[in-house]
Amino acid sequence: MSDSPKDKELEPQPNNPLHGVKLKDMLELLVEVYGWEEMGQRVNIRCFTHNPSMGSSLKFLRRTNWARNKVEKMYLELMRK
Repeated sequence: MSDSPKDKELEPQPNNPLHGVKLKDMLELLVEVYGWEEMGQRVNIRCFTHNPSMGSSLKFLRRTNWARNKVEKMYLELMRK
């Protein structure tokens, strides 16, 4: 068995609740449940508070780990409810 990064991506991750969840799907659900305004209050980032859009938010979150971590945490909290 090889140890290439692609092989590691295919391994099951039973302890990772975010495994297989796309950022876009996560964000779409959060917007549906909370809306942009409440999301901006929960995670104060400009792409949520000033003229929010799915495209600009995805672009920012893919490049900014601290913001993505906060959004992932918000998503996990929603899933636990």
